[in-house]
Amino acid sequence: MSVGLLWTTPLWFLSIPLLPIIAAFHTSLQHETIHGHPTRWPLVNEALVSLPLAVVFPYRRYKDLHLKHHRDEHLTDPFEDPESYFWDAKSVAQMTDFKQLLLSINNTLVGRLAIGPALTIIGFGRTEFERLKDDELGVRRAWFLHLLGLFAVVFFVQGLFGMSLIYYGLFVVYPAISLTSLRAYAEHQAAEAVGARTAIVEAHPLWAFLYLNNNLHIVHHASPHTPWYDLPPLYHERRTQYLTANENTLFDGYSDIAKRFAFQVKQTVAHPILHNDQPELLLAPSKDNRHS
Repeated sequence: MSVGLLWTTPLWFLSIPLLPIIAAFHTSLQHETIHGHPTRWPLVNEALVSLPLAVVFPYRRYKDLHLKHHRDEHLTDPFEDPESYFWDAKSVAQMTDFKQLLLSINNTLVGRLAIGPALTIIGFGRTEFERLKDDELGVRRAWFLHLLGLFAVVFFVQGLFGMSLIYYGLFVVYPAISLTSLRAYAEHQAAEAVGARTAIVEAHPLWAFLYLNNNLHIVHHASPHTPWYDLPPLYHERRTQYLTANENTLFDGYSDIAKRFAFQVKQTVAHPILHNDQPELLLAPSKDNRHS
């Protein structure tokens, strides 16, 4: 709140970089609560972080989708993993050339940061609308609670800080989702071995803190209930085993990822391994999630 109040002072310009960072950090805190921290009571954890600073994603929808993502045997599967960026080959073949190009750009790091949030917001909204129409269990309640939280965000942003909601959306929400997309960009890849589908990023401490050590992603997937502050010692203790398990899928910080994939497609839009004998995909594989 104090950073938001900077907007009303001569130091207003300091809030421009700080507010998106805070909103992105808040998503990291939400991720921690989903996995049972800091208390053993889910409703208490939810109450601590459910205010939707990043606006777009209801906490309970994030929780449901993310826990489904933790079924490691289905990682990157466009039919089963709600955080997969892959599509099945049949759907890709039916896309227009423009859509294929757009999704390919989204598979570069620059594209993911620039247009990835927009694609995710549009796709998430579309699939959630379908779920609301179908009255899927828990979805309406999640959105109702989310709307209550949005009223509080509007009060703080517009009423207390005097900030335009359009500004907040374009210069706080959008870059916050971009920051989260940076973490998620290289976390997973298509691979035959389950362990090789999850990467490690040995990030600078500031980045690691922003993401609450979720950059050590294979450690998190191997021990999802381990709190964020125990992930680094666990990683250093078992580093060789983790690197063996994920076939040395290791990045030397986010600058390493940028050097490799800033303008280079990381992997194809169509899943490169899965067979194409699965049923028609009903929901766009990577559009109903927040990729965390």
